[in-house]
Amino acid sequence: DLHETLSARDMGWHGMRNRELLGLLTLNGFEVFVTMDKSLPNQQNLQKFAIVIFVLRGVNNKLETLRNLVPAVLENLERGLRPGEVKVIE
Repeated sequence: DLHETLSARDMGWHGMRNRELLGLLTLNGFEVFVTMDKSLPNQQNLQKFAIVIFVLRGVNNKLETLRNLVPAVLENLERGLRPGEVKVIE
């Protein structure tokens, strides 16, 4: 499977509020959103957005730390999560 990765900055969406960002992701056909925003699940009614959301909880936000969480994200995608579902990866 091919997984294309784009950042909010790549899309010109850097600095947007979560609600706006989630709406744009849904409208533009994204299927998965990966974030480190631990408060996101408590801020929004995420079931109304047609995307799967992963919240990464690494000890820091360094690339090498986050890279170690990627296999768990891919494993969960293989299991077939439903849109609106939030999965925390630690």
